[in-house]
Amino acid sequence: MTKQAVRIGVVGAGRGAAYLRAARLDMGLELVAVCDSSERRLRALDLPDGVLCLTDEAELLAQDMDAVVIATYFDAHAPLAVRALRAGFHVLSEITANATMAEGVALCEAVEETGRIYMMGENSAYTDFNQAMTELYASGEIGRVLYAEAEYNHPMPPETMLRLAPARGHWRNWLPSTYYCTHALGPLMAITDTWPVAVNALSIPAPELGPQEVRVNDPGSVILCRMDNDAVFRLFGIRIPGHSNWYRLHGTGGAMENARGPGYFGPGQVRVWHDPWNCPPGQPTERSFVPEWPDHGATAAGFGHSGADFWVVHHFVEAVRSGRPPFLDVYRSVAMSSVGLLAWRSALAEGQSVSVPDFRDPGVRGQFRDDHLRAGPDTPDTERLPSSIRGEVEIDRADLERAERFWNSLHR
Repeated sequence: MTKQAVRIGVVGAGRGAAYLRAARLDMGLELVAVCDSSERRLRALDLPDGVLCLTDEAELLAQDMDAVVIATYFDAHAPLAVRALRAGFHVLSEITANATMAEGVALCEAVEETGRIYMMGENSAYTDFNQAMTELYASGEIGRVLYAEAEYNHPMPPETMLRLAPARGHWRNWLPSTYYCTHALGPLMAITDTWPVAVNALSIPAPELGPQEVRVNDPGSVILCRMDNDAVFRLFGIRIPGHSNWYRLHGTGGAMENARGPGYFGPGQVRVWHDPWNCPPGQPTERSFVPEWPDHGATAAGFGHSGADFWVVHHFVEAVRSGRPPFLDVYRSVAMSSVGLLAWRSALAEGQSVSVPDFRDPGVRGQFRDDHLRAGPDTPDTERLPSSIRGEVEIDRADLERAERFWNSLHR
């Protein structure tokens, strides 16, 4: 197994900045090039000498590298990932893996045909408390999971949202409420090693929350996932008032959660509890503890998302060096991303159950090869789904003019 640095090119200078920092540290990465459509963003980067700054993705794919990190807009990852894989590069992609079911098919087949490593950077699976619960679940202490809940609910002030979504057509302004589900589902899949097989979803409209942000989507949803071991997972998000990042699992032998409370991830404790008649010998019926990183704690602590970003890079580098697919491989990445897409179809049908296909099976993939249904303003009318269960939402002219004045001020 080689210990040579993995030479990377990063596409997307915004979220991609996290990977630029990783390349400065001794994490096995060497930064070759950064690509972004904005020369202004590129000029703002503090890059080592010799790193190329490019505005053309094709030019980046012509460089002498091992891997491409894709940190572009949420709905734009899969086509570039397929191009990079077919150009011979390994790929680390930000969420989401696929914005249509057809993109999921193309992505799986590109990985199979090229033999390259693909990983989606679902960092919520790698928080310290979720890694601790992964170890606890593997130990068998709570038994087989029966029910789990995950809340990734991240409201922001209107000005912050306008800054993050600085155009009317920006994906944050139209993304259906179920699409951004992997921060909720991903950790539960990682903890339990289960796969989704069906979804039911309801979207939560709240037009009074949207005007200042010129959004045409709904602020929240609830998704029920039937998993391949018959467990049911409940997912909640994404911007309903009342911040909450929280995960709870109930098994045949007990339950566990990251404790609720103030702070982005709460007070930082894991709580484990058992009914008295179901408590393992030598264990208290209830205990709480502050989780520790499995290793690399000092390095991880300095990374974004409370250290979780470190582990995404770490596992990707290990996968490239070993040639073994990571846990968050193309099939799991597409499965959890597709839950959001199919949950939206369920929500548009007032909660009707929708099966989640297993794209590990080539025969199943064939049924979705031409499934291009999606939301978004640039989608052809014959393939476009509404962004809200209210249908097509009109933005008030005064709200739009206010937003445009704010956006213009960002470039002064």
